[in-house]
Amino acid sequence: MSLADKILQGDIRSAARLMRDIDDGMPHATEELKKLYPHTGRAYIIGITGPPGAGKSTLTDKVIEAYRKKGKTVAVVAIDPTSPFTGGAILGDRIRMNRHSSDDGVFIRSLGTRGHLGGLSNSTADIVNVFDAMGWEIIIVETVGVGQDEVEIVRTAHTSVVVSVPGLGDDIQAIKAGILEIGDVFAVNKADRPDADRTVRDLEVMIEMNHPPEGKWWPPVVKTVAARQDGVSELIDKIEAHHAHLVQSGELAHFEENKSATHFTELLKDALFRQVYTRLHADDRLAQTIQAIARREVDPYTAVEQILQHSLKVDKQ
Repeated sequence: MSLADKILQGDIRSAARLMRDIDDGMPHATEELKKLYPHTGRAYIIGITGPPGAGKSTLTDKVIEAYRKKGKTVAVVAIDPTSPFTGGAILGDRIRMNRHSSDDGVFIRSLGTRGHLGGLSNSTADIVNVFDAMGWEIIIVETVGVGQDEVEIVRTAHTSVVVSVPGLGDDIQAIKAGILEIGDVFAVNKADRPDADRTVRDLEVMIEMNHPPEGKWWPPVVKTVAARQDGVSELIDKIEAHHAHLVQSGELAHFEENKSATHFTELLKDALFRQVYTRLHADDRLAQTIQAIARREVDPYTAVEQILQHSLKVDKQ
């Protein structure tokens, strides 16, 4: 029985093994993913993102609890930053959610970014597909603490929750560019702090300025105090309202097409680079090309064109 067959039967150990192999880039993992893909497309994927210190992990912990009370199974992909110096990651998010470790209806997988930008890990989409194929109903992807350009979650999650917090100085400046546009639901967490109402008001003004077209989703702003579970039920209500909007408006099908296009493009880029790079490395042309560029014997633009033409010629033979 293949690893994929065991996973489709709900074997957690096999799923954990495949996720590790996916993250390590093991070649056989692709064959298992091919078998699992026809069984995907059933889970609802929620992204939780926001700046560092906003309380994303605590909020994720409470969202898990809320969905479990509804009888839903919940899988979590928690992304942690990888040290650019040691290559290690603390993976502390799983520690914060440790109370769910004895619940068979919860599966938490931590991933290091391994230098991948955008707020996610390079293997996030494939890990989500493994969970989806297994039949997990809700999949939460919690990003690293993101800045303005780290908005990749919007291409993965059906509903993106942007978490903010009062007291970060100029709150809106901290989130307005980039991640403001990706929020389907905004959560002002730690809302028992002073200035919470001002942060809510500022967010609502910014959403109003964006002025979503008629018939499009208007992102709500919810106040939460995750540590006390305050506002979490309302947050879940808004997430489910967004889900209903996607289904009723037909936007869900459009999202799935865009998501598939992004995933396919990324896989194609990786495969082409790996194929060309392997050939260059094998016949020592990589070192020769780099040395020629450094000596100004050839410009890097022409070198790339020549390598691609050579690669296409080899493929035809």
